Amino acid sequence: TITVLHNSADKRTEGWLLVHSPVPVSCVFLSYLLIMWIGPRLMAHRQPVNIRALLIAYYLAMVCLSAYTFYEFTASSWLAGYNLLCQTVDYSESPLALRMANACWWFYLSQVIELSDTIFIILWKRNSQLTFLHVYHHGCMIFNWWARVKYVAGGQSFLSGLINSLVHMLMYLYYGLAALGPHMHKQLRWKRCLTFMQLLQFFIVTAHAAYSLYIDCDFPLSMNMLVLCYALSLTALFTKFCLQNYLKLSPIKKSSKYENKCPVRLHKNSAFKTR
Repeated sequence: TITVLHNSADKRTEGWLLVHSPVPVSCVFLSYLLIMWIGPRLMAHRQPVNIRALLIAYYLAMVCLSAYTFYEFTASSWLAGYNLLCQTVDYSESPLALRMANACWWFYLSQVIELSDTIFIILWKRNSQLTFLHVYHHGCMIFNWWARVKYVAGGQSFLSGLINSLVHMLMYLYYGLAALGPHMHKQLRWKRCLTFMQLLQFFIVTAHAAYSLYIDCDFPLSMNMLVLCYALSLTALFTKFCLQNYLKLSPIKKSSKYENKCPVRLHKNSAFKTR
């Protein structure tokens, strides 16, 4: 089995950072879980840390990175004449094929970087946001995209990355503006639209993967199944979240005294990120 997996890997991305083996990214995720366990305990008797300037810089950087991956996914697929409904992987060394593989890798790296969101949540003492949905999303995204870059760096796997890059660009822009201070909050009236835009992307990715299976697209079956199962699970979890928070079908927990004192709101639950 190991030999089969090794032989089916994309040779172009073999030596790229965090791609050759699942061990490095697994260590990153285990460190992430350790921080989630230790962090709230270390902050239990401390005041929230004011990291407004760091947050603004981080959000700006993520807007730029998301804009870059969105542009690269769009340009590469357009110039290569990609079929949005069914696109096989081009494993060649052509400039366009390598450009698409590079875009996939940068998107994968962005998912690793976004684990930093949890550190900021802990420092702000907004521990109510450290939910199963939050951890499940981050964990699945990095391993999902490790597999894509490792085995299918291109093809129709680009679509979910393209859509998610656009959503994240808008999402981090929203976070960055909110981090400027309370005077900006009245201007940010599109939080709900952003949330439902995220839900829409799950439906699109689910439908896209399901259609690919239906027409027997010449794309690795295992990868299509992986994407479909993950998209379905996120659709279900996020739909439940939207019903609870926007249709008030269940009571919402009160914020802690520390959360109410935070000068910058991290809208992690009101505009949940996925890919």
